[in-house]
Amino acid sequence: MVSGCAKRGGCPSDYVAVSIAVICFFVLLSRSVLPCLIHKAPRNNSSSLWIPVIQVFSSFNLLFSTVISINLLQIKSKHWLQYCYLWSVWVQGPLGFGLLMSCRITQAFQLYFIFVKKRLPPVKSYIFLPLVLLPWIFGAAFIHAKRPLDPRCHMGLEWTLPLAGLHALYVLALLAFTRAVRYVEFRFDELRDLWKGILVSATSIALWVTSFVLNEIHTDTSWLQVASRFVLLVTGGILVIVFFSISSHQPLLSQISLNKRKHSEFPRMGLALGIQDSGLLFRKEEFRPVDPNEPLDKLLLNKRFRHSLMEFADSCYAGETLHFYEEVYEHGKIPEGDSIRRIYMARHIMEKFIVAGAEMEVNLSHKSRQEILTTQDLTHLDLFKNALNEVMQLIKTNLVRDYWSSIFFIKFKEEEAMHKEGWSFSPPRMSSVQGSDDPFYQEHMSKSSTSRYSSPG
Repeated sequence: MVSGCAKRGGCPSDYVAVSIAVICFFVLLSRSVLPCLIHKAPRNNSSSLWIPVIQVFSSFNLLFSTVISINLLQIKSKHWLQYCYLWSVWVQGPLGFGLLMSCRITQAFQLYFIFVKKRLPPVKSYIFLPLVLLPWIFGAAFIHAKRPLDPRCHMGLEWTLPLAGLHALYVLALLAFTRAVRYVEFRFDELRDLWKGILVSATSIALWVTSFVLNEIHTDTSWLQVASRFVLLVTGGILVIVFFSISSHQPLLSQISLNKRKHSEFPRMGLALGIQDSGLLFRKEEFRPVDPNEPLDKLLLNKRFRHSLMEFADSCYAGETLHFYEEVYEHGKIPEGDSIRRIYMARHIMEKFIVAGAEMEVNLSHKSRQEILTTQDLTHLDLFKNALNEVMQLIKTNLVRDYWSSIFFIKFKEEEAMHKEGWSFSPPRMSSVQGSDDPFYQEHMSKSSTSRYSSPG
């Protein structure tokens, strides 16, 4: 019986392996979809969104093509699903394993340029990823042209070993980029997660490739055929979950995690980065009188006035300019020598306000926008200077003039009269920086933030 199902498929262990693979994929799908539905994560067009989507797509291709190509479900040989070159060569190769590894290499490539070179990558992610995938595409085309597969979708030793070498080449490429960033003093354990991802995935890939080679070479050994394809599929299922579950952190958000049971939210990026007095009003901060005739840049240094004006701007659906000013103001608090935090903050501002289609895209001239997006130094002190000047002009002409006659200014004056010696908190600001949803989340930070910024009882 074992000898028969080893060739035709349909052994009990085959169905167990398929069940495990289905469970793994649904776990992967829940990790990718549920956080967005539960926590309503902001959507954008950056690689932080489409790379995880591609990872889910390639994971499905890898698992489904493995099931079909090694005939675990005892499909008749004349069925269209048994077309070997479609599943074993194209879907399992370039559209499966190759695409999955290319996504991770693309993320490591971005990490290298942003934190080592201190500038945005010279090649866009949607261009770099297909370039990384080209060896797999050429290899699949070459195999398809030579047609070395037998009716059971097996290939000989002369084809199997070079194919295993192609798998190893992509692991080495990921390792090379990770070694290049090993000396960066990351603030949120990016390097640890990358090494963890390489260790777990390399172990899974080693088992997967070994099982693949044994399944391809020892076609006449029944028990080895059954055991190797079981390990092949189960290891593939574990691999896709591991690849998606281990985050490489901002600015390379690869997934939104549900690992943390306790959900905490940082109202501002400044809090996540530990910037002093980020977005908070303290007990001893006095109300300074506001003179409408003062220059705008001086008025905005008054935190209470700035927050009142921000509330007014939000009510007019034009709050992105004030939010941009606030984030850039906090960016300026980071010391010049603290290049890592300056990069984090700069990247956050660019993704939230500068790139096309951003969550709170501000209205800038093409010159100013490109000046930021093509910068050669993400730590430059004047990175947002010209953009800030344009935003200040927008605030002056579109918002401040109407603010003086608004209910928000009247309320501000009343609070000024009532709380000259009191204190209050500003209302929390909406932000895309969330605790367990955001890779900046650190458990010890959430505890300290709770104790430090909670209102005194």
